[in-house]
Formats: sequence, structure tokens, C-alpha cells
Amino acid sequence: MIGLIGRKIGMTQVFAADNSQIGVTAIQAGPCPVLMIKDKNIQLGFELAQEKSLKKPQAGFFKKLNISPRKVIKDVSKEANVEYRVGDELKVDLFAEGDFVDVSGVSIGKGFQGGMKRWHWKGGPKTHGSTSHRRVGSIGSSTTPGRVWKGHHMPGHMGAEKTTVQNLKVVRVDLANNILLIEGGVPGYKNSYLVITKAKKKAFKKVTVKK
Repeated sequence: MIGLIGRKIGMTQVFAADNSQIGVTAIQAGPCPVLMIKDKNIQLGFELAQEKSLKKPQAGFFKKLNISPRKVIKDVSKEANVEYRVGDELKVDLFAEGDFVDVSGVSIGKGFQGGMKRWHWKGGPKTHGSTSHRRVGSIGSSTTPGRVWKGHHMPGHMGAEKTTVQNLKVVRVDLANNILLIEGGVPGYKNSYLVITKAKKKAFKKVTVKK
């Protein structure tokens, strides 16, 4: 379950050996220093921070470790039978072309949305004098149960939630620039932070991409 913290750069495209086009997301991943070792997890840092922007306890924490301050700190599960030391740096070479990964982040916020956009309601009649095209309509009975069931699909805030997209294929690994190209889309907007971990449900699969 070992992984990296990264930052979404944006989307682009590459071409496979058979000239088919592959849409990919570029992610700057790592290097991530190990800040703390716990029973089941390790704590990683990502992206340099200015010391003046830190609170005194945070600055003292990094000074004690003799590690440059980092903006983002996340916990990831340790890999079995691997020894970690504080100060070790994890880089994109944790992954290889053809690996499958799970990418977690905060989805793009959509604000307050109606039920048709939020829950894909079909909508009311369009003709015969109906005025309930996109309205909520009845949400329950007044007698039984005499209330609205918890979890009923209603208009409300949409997006801005922690989301994980599973089984995305690593198309290219650029160790020199700390870049991962991952097939498909990932949560969040440009420059948002992500956690990339080895996929729970899929294993390695070889891919060939034009250099």
C-alpha cells in the first residue's frame, strides 16, 4: 500500500506503439521524505514550505528531524518486509510503466446544485400544462412514515469531497522530473494535492508507449 503525495499538473495525451491516442493526467509526485514511522503507517511530506509560514511547533518538528519544512503531510500504509528510516526519500520509481494505482484527492466543488444535476433525476413532464419540470416533487407520505427518510436524494452541496479513483494505469514514469503520467482523469482541479498508492484490486500489466 506504499504510495506518494503528488500535485495535479493537468491533462495531456501520449501515443501508444500502435499509434492509438491515450489521454493521461500529469502528476508531480514526490520526492517525499519520511517524517515519522508508525505501527502500520509512515508519515510523508511533500513540497517545500517557507519556514516563516510555519507555526513554531511545526518549525520545531522539522528542525528536530533536520529536514526542510514541507507544506503537505500525509500518512500512507507501510509496505510489508521493507524497513524505513526517517529522512529516506520516496520517489516516482516506486511505480513502473504498466502498474495500476489508486489516486485519492478532493473532487472539484460544484456548489449548491439541484437534484437533476446532483442525482440525475429524469425530471417531470414537459407538456400538458405541467410546471414541475425540474422540481423536487413529493418526498414522502404524510401518514406513513410521516417523515422524510434519511438519505433521500435532494438538492444540496455537490463535490468537494474526498474521492478515490481506482485501477488507473501508469503510462510513463519520468524520474528526472518527478512526473507520473496516469491514464484517465483523477480527482481535483489543477495544482490540487493527491495521494497515489499501489492499486488494491489490480496488478502489473505491461504497456508500450512511444518515447
